[in-house]
Amino acid sequence: MDTPPAAARAGIGTKGRWRGLRLAAACFVVLVGCGMAFLGGFAAFATHVARLSTPAEQTDADAIIVLTGGEKRLDAALDLLQSGKGQRLLISGAHPDARLVDIQRATGGDAGLFSCCVDIDYAALDTIGNAEESAKWVTSHAYGSVIVVTNNYHMPRSLLELKRMVGDTLLLPYPVVNTKLDGGEWMTNKAALRVLFTEYAKYLAAVARVALPRLGSEPVEVLEASAGG
Repeated sequence: MDTPPAAARAGIGTKGRWRGLRLAAACFVVLVGCGMAFLGGFAAFATHVARLSTPAEQTDADAIIVLTGGEKRLDAALDLLQSGKGQRLLISGAHPDARLVDIQRATGGDAGLFSCCVDIDYAALDTIGNAEESAKWVTSHAYGSVIVVTNNYHMPRSLLELKRMVGDTLLLPYPVVNTKLDGGEWMTNKAALRVLFTEYAKYLAAVARVALPRLGSEPVEVLEASAGG
């Protein structure tokens, strides 16, 4: 086989280098685009969460579910139950050692109310578990509407996971706000920024879990927790 002239070999080498540079440039553009989309999505998520507020007047529902793990969640749920906003309360994700009477005493709740109208789920270890156990409870009681109590930053993912499990049951968000962020304070609050960023990553994973089995069907609805008045 004849050896290509030096000029031809140089031309082939130049084309190869240009092809490699174009590929590298395309990869760079894709990476930059993905990074911008991720950061833009985070900004939208954080802004949405920061604007969520506890409703001044909560609509009545058949029942109430509180997802444990955050400050003031349980107190808020018990207040809703005490005021008749729901007929029954599920405390989802309680510590295995926390007896009903222990929670009643710790919160100062009414013993009679706890005895008649409060259930505890010990099985749930995370938000997915909360959704699974809550769905069993909702189905067993045939509830058509449920108030969901959790922190504002946790609400979008909680609703997403719950809707995946409870079907047509109406979910009414009751976000608990511990730190006021609706003025954009999350941008300079390192602790809030860290919590929001972590929750955003978990939210994206939840969206993926919901979307992947449904590719080709109806679009997935996201960020459905409405801002309260």
